[in-house]
This record gives sequence, C-alpha cells and structure tokens, in this order.
Amino acid sequence: MKRKHRATLKAVFNRPTSGGIKCSDILGLFLELGAEISEREGSRVGVRLFGERRVFHRPHPSPDTDKGCVESIRKWFEQNGVTP
Repeated sequence: MKRKHRATLKAVFNRPTSGGIKCSDILGLFLELGAEISEREGSRVGVRLFGERRVFHRPHPSPDTDKGCVESIRKWFEQNGVTP
C-alpha cells in the first residue's frame, strides 16, 4: 500500500474523528483496497468492496468528508478486518 493510502487509513482511524479528510483521498483508499467505484445520481458514489455495496455522498462545496461519514467508514473497515 502506498504511503498516501496508509496515511489516509490512519486518519480514518484517528480519535477524535477528523473532519478534514479529502473525499478524493478516501476514494483512492477504496480503490487501493480493491473497490469498484461508480458514479451515481447527483453527488452519490457507489462503492463495491468486501462483497458489499455502499453508497456515499461527495461533500460539497467543501472537499472534506464529514465526521459521520468517516466514522461509518471506520466501522465498515473494522467489521472487515482493515486496520492501519
């Protein structure tokens, strides 16, 4: 895994939860983990990973992912054995 993806993964697991992780960095991490990403309606992004399909919203106007979404991603990673 590239250093940038490791840094993003570590940021997802940081406590307190960070609200400053760029959406593009999280999507890059998903791709590094083997995800298939598809654009959906509006600001939605479909992610197929770990045999599951999840839908996330691209943040706007800021490029930073909100804390609730980061916590959801952290929980999803923990359930599937992904840790920094």
